Amino acid sequence: MKKTILIIAVGALFASSVVQAANWQDLLKDELNKQIAPQQTEPKQTNPADAGAQDNTVTTVLGAFSKTSTEDEIRIGRQISGDLLGAAPLVPDPKLQRYVNEVGRWVALQSDRPDLPWHFGVIDTADINAFAAPGGYVFVTKGLYQKLNSEAELAGVLAHEISHVVHRDHLKILQKTQLLNLGAQYLGKQANDQAAVQKLIGSGAEIVARGLDKNAEFAADRMGVVLAARAGYDPYGLPAVLEEIGHSSPNDNRVALLFKTHPAPAERLSRLGDAIGTHFDGLTAGKELKDRFYRIR
Repeated sequence: MKKTILIIAVGALFASSVVQAANWQDLLKDELNKQIAPQQTEPKQTNPADAGAQDNTVTTVLGAFSKTSTEDEIRIGRQISGDLLGAAPLVPDPKLQRYVNEVGRWVALQSDRPDLPWHFGVIDTADINAFAAPGGYVFVTKGLYQKLNSEAELAGVLAHEISHVVHRDHLKILQKTQLLNLGAQYLGKQANDQAAVQKLIGSGAEIVARGLDKNAEFAADRMGVVLAARAGYDPYGLPAVLEEIGHSSPNDNRVALLFKTHPAPAERLSRLGDAIGTHFDGLTAGKELKDRFYRIR
């Protein structure tokens, strides 16, 4: 299998130090819970005199997407993550969350956006899937985590999602599906930036359900393997997970959303095989770290 799986050549390692992982539970309390629900105001009638102020609000919010500064990107991702966690909370296991956060941050350091405030977590749902939001927010479902057999496999899954963030794939979706059709009528005169962002992105689940372009998924697979290898892991962790998911029945409700929003696992493996050739044959074997992998029931 290892000679048929994947990738573009591994580039030079990024020289960076390991940062300590923040307590994910405290982070959510401080950064996410306080911003999920936008403030409500009494409905007011508009008149032509309000048009200028309303246009300024629209321009400000549109700028958050078109310019996509790092600050704006993080703010958008935080809102989407809050929506996702409102639908499916984190697994109440601080050790698990801390472990996943540490692995994810180490892999993220190997990307070309190591300075993002990366946050990782396992959400409490039996579905088999993983999600990313702009600004460095990455989630794995409990259902998928329970299918993993090593830290290398976890690193591969996280690396795939990290790649989506690095490439700003979800921001591109927002620009294509939302910004082109926006008008001032979506935003009231009293709308603050947070409420305006909520109106623009809808719900986090909606963003995830749309799915990404197939080419974006294939690119994330390729870069995911590269990042895992740079981090010192066996680069075949992600392909092993894809192979395992490929054994799932299409009628299994746990993989329904994954199969709807991603290319078939067999197609992804085939693309990886075409890309890798023999590029990894001469590399020092990466680590699987099965013994260090944090297991949950």
